[in-house]
Amino acid sequence: MWDMDVNRLIPGKDYTIDLQGKAGAAQQGDSAARRLFHNVNEERLKSIKTFATFISLLDNYETSTGVAEVVTPEEIAENNRFLDAILATKVMKLAHEYLLKKKLAKPNVADFKHQLYDIWFQLYARKGGDSPDSCGFEHVFVGETRRGKQILGLHNWVQFYLQEKRNQIDYKGYVTRKNKTRPDKDDQVLSIQFSWKGSVKPIGSTFIGVSPEFEFALYTIIFLLSEGKVTRETVMIEEYKLQIVVCCHGHHIGTAYPVLLNTSSEDTT
Repeated sequence: MWDMDVNRLIPGKDYTIDLQGKAGAAQQGDSAARRLFHNVNEERLKSIKTFATFISLLDNYETSTGVAEVVTPEEIAENNRFLDAILATKVMKLAHEYLLKKKLAKPNVADFKHQLYDIWFQLYARKGGDSPDSCGFEHVFVGETRRGKQILGLHNWVQFYLQEKRNQIDYKGYVTRKNKTRPDKDDQVLSIQFSWKGSVKPIGSTFIGVSPEFEFALYTIIFLLSEGKVTRETVMIEEYKLQIVVCCHGHHIGTAYPVLLNTSSEDTT
């Protein structure tokens, strides 16, 4: 899937990141005076259908948990347009073929799309709530807050970039792997610290530059292969030894993110 991800942006060409300083463990201070994303080729983002339809979904959610989501017909149409776009890619076709072999998906693409919609977009009540206030897509790709004191999810680089551009996110520095003192500017998996909506996320892991369909495909496969509430799958992607963490919320995704191994462990929120 990594090799087939032709829509992935190329570091140094399509975007440049500015790593700056190492984040402090105490969640105090700021080791990065500037933004993480120095520049991103937005024309390229807008010209790729999967990115363009993905970006249209990012303003569809109420980020506070405990506040019921209201899904409009327009938002349902946007969800469907996004799924149609990613299902046309080689990455998702490969994922579908793999899941068929494992008897975890139906051969009809319309049925597979319905399955993806249920996994990612079906609303449910998050911890302590009784109203449908969350879904897998919102948590993983958009981000949520709990009582204004905790950041949940937000593991997507496009959302991070767009929020940074609007001065909504403050990047506070990188978190290192034990066997590497400093990440490189062309690394496509990072552990970072940031503040958003008045709270600090001490460590959040994210792919950088990858397409929405790559993350969707990877997390969906691990979710459907999972046999427990939390699955931690170790994979090698180029030079990165990663643990892909996927947590189930019933028949839906609760959270999903990559962890660079040999970093301090991340929580499952």
